[in-house]
Amino acid sequence: MTISVWRYSHLALAVSSFIFVTLAAVTGIILSFEPIDQKLPSYRAYDFNQVTVAKALPLLNNNFTEITDVAVDVNQFVIVKGTDSTGNSLEAYVDPVTGRILGVPQKQNEFYTWVTALHRSLFLHETGRFFVGLTSFLLILITISGAILVVQRQRSVKRFFTKIVKENFSQYYHVVLGRLSLIPIFIIALSGTWLSLVRFGIFPEKKITHRINFDELKEQPKKNPADFQVFRNILLSQVQEIQFPFADDPEEYYLLKLKDREIAVNQFTGEQLSEVLYPMTSIITSLSLDLHTGRRSIIWAIILAVASGNILFFIYSGFIIMRNRTANRLKNKYTSNESRFIILTGSENGSTLRYANAIHQQLTGSGQSVFMTELNNYGLFPKAEFIIVLTATYGLGDAPSNANKFSAQLQKFKQTQPVQFSVVGFGSHAYPDFCRFAFDVDNLLSGEDWAVPLLEIHTVNDKSPEQFSLWFTTWSQKVNLPQLALPESLHNKPSGLQEMTVISKTALSHTEGSFIIRLLPGRWAKFTSGDLLAIYPANDSRERLYSIGKINKEIQLSVKYYTDGLGSRYLYDLTPGHRVKARIISNKHFHFPQKASNVVMIANGTGVAPFLGMIDQNDKKISCHLYCGFRGEASFELYRQALTSNMEMKKLHQLRIVYSREGEKKYVSNLLTEDAGFIADTLTQNGRLMICGSLSMHNDVIELLELICHERTGKSLSFYQSHGQVVSDCY
Repeated sequence: MTISVWRYSHLALAVSSFIFVTLAAVTGIILSFEPIDQKLPSYRAYDFNQVTVAKALPLLNNNFTEITDVAVDVNQFVIVKGTDSTGNSLEAYVDPVTGRILGVPQKQNEFYTWVTALHRSLFLHETGRFFVGLTSFLLILITISGAILVVQRQRSVKRFFTKIVKENFSQYYHVVLGRLSLIPIFIIALSGTWLSLVRFGIFPEKKITHRINFDELKEQPKKNPADFQVFRNILLSQVQEIQFPFADDPEEYYLLKLKDREIAVNQFTGEQLSEVLYPMTSIITSLSLDLHTGRRSIIWAIILAVASGNILFFIYSGFIIMRNRTANRLKNKYTSNESRFIILTGSENGSTLRYANAIHQQLTGSGQSVFMTELNNYGLFPKAEFIIVLTATYGLGDAPSNANKFSAQLQKFKQTQPVQFSVVGFGSHAYPDFCRFAFDVDNLLSGEDWAVPLLEIHTVNDKSPEQFSLWFTTWSQKVNLPQLALPESLHNKPSGLQEMTVISKTALSHTEGSFIIRLLPGRWAKFTSGDLLAIYPANDSRERLYSIGKINKEIQLSVKYYTDGLGSRYLYDLTPGHRVKARIISNKHFHFPQKASNVVMIANGTGVAPFLGMIDQNDKKISCHLYCGFRGEASFELYRQALTSNMEMKKLHQLRIVYSREGEKKYVSNLLTEDAGFIADTLTQNGRLMICGSLSMHNDVIELLELICHERTGKSLSFYQSHGQVVSDCY
């Protein structure tokens, strides 16, 4: 399978660095608890952020014989170094408001010391530091490539945090947690890289030098430190360290190390002697250390722990995703030159191959010659009779990376014999361009002289095995291989069958004519017009599907009778009072729209069945137009009364009928050609076109709509199809 540049880069970076990233993540989780441990015995003074240096220093001087240094650590604990009343050295946490000793600083826990050394250098000294720095840089690239992949998956930056379709556990949470952890992990990687660069002198820290004219230093007027204006203007929370003068000498001064600068202050007068701003590299280094360790905030430390844990999950889930992709690969038993069946796939992450493999295995198991490849590898297939296209859509309705050359390949290679094709699109209704590329492929193939549509395009939402099974059952019957069955891992056995009672059934007007049958489902059955009724006439796995029209809470089916038809004969043999077991399949994409400005229904023959129910349910009286074609007036007579009644109740605004074997002998496409302007306006004004009936009618209508869209709207038909404005349910 072709992998996009960003996906390949993401994978290569992850594989090449996963050992070091794993070690860094594990040690990072452990070290994230150190700031929490350090903050638990709180030595922070009440209202600390309001205490000035001028207020704190006199109190501290009164409680200690001599002070050499006052520091404020990252936890905002004040540490005093000096001597006590007995002359002994002292280092203690103190309350700057009262001068009271709160505790004694402890050395770093030996376990944390060991883990820190492992995290920084892997116990390999400078060599280890280099590899750790390189790992941080690779993690930056992994994060960036991962973010780009999410943007591509979500189809725009604006949709970065919109709903993710849950394909499987690993894939879903790899993306979801990746989005949530993106910023913390990027900060971890960026700060770690910076600290490594500083360590190796790439960004050397400049030494701070104070330029003081000692000849002009004064001792008068002498002031108390509490009255120094500079001390009054500085809060203790801004301080990192205050170095006290060593002696009563004018050349000895207070040195205040703040967050962004150093200030030298005359110990007698309080005059500011010098002020030097820290270089930007020092500020960035300090910020990087804060962000990388979480030393200043318990909340940030917890976020870092969670982000590091997520890194471990990404390694695990990435491995599972890669394993699943490689597991879907299959070697062909037959070459492309000798195969009767050709399976072409389009997938960005390989998930579609699972379904392609299922078909491949079933066909080869039944003795058929099959060749499976990517859409980009389309070429001449001299013995092909059937082509199956299974493809997803990527980006903003675009082709997956292994299918983006298909259009050019299709123009280059023309099959020399008629080939029947069928297209299955995989996507999610959560995205605006649902299966758009699949519609593009179907339309491209429909324009080829050698290509013969076997079935109308079929779409599968959220990789639904049930929806895929519906297509496969019909397809296998069309190719005269009804014995084929999907493997248990894909195929859902018929379940949830409901008993339904036959209410009424009309008689046939002529041989192989049509009839209407009404069924009463159970009280709790949920369905609407456009859904499907699945029956099992032989009480086995063979399934027959019929479009439902909902009339007064009853299921109405319009069925064309075939003397050798399994489903139609079974239904026609039923009489009122009979009970039948069936199941209702939701067909949401073919429901009547409640917000469309205009609805145009296009049908022939028994394809009018769901529309009868939709029109009957049109209580809001949305503008509704029905274009339908029949063989003759006798065929239409079955539906005349219902449609006439709905016209009178304004539920149906326009009815256009043609007969293919009587009178002027027209088809539905002729009516649409006459009303091309109205059809184009319906699409441009956010209206809906719904098509139901035979596949041959569907193909004629689709070809005509493509022309109308091109000439009158400036957009392709696939644009309206992928946005749900042109939907079909044909057979």
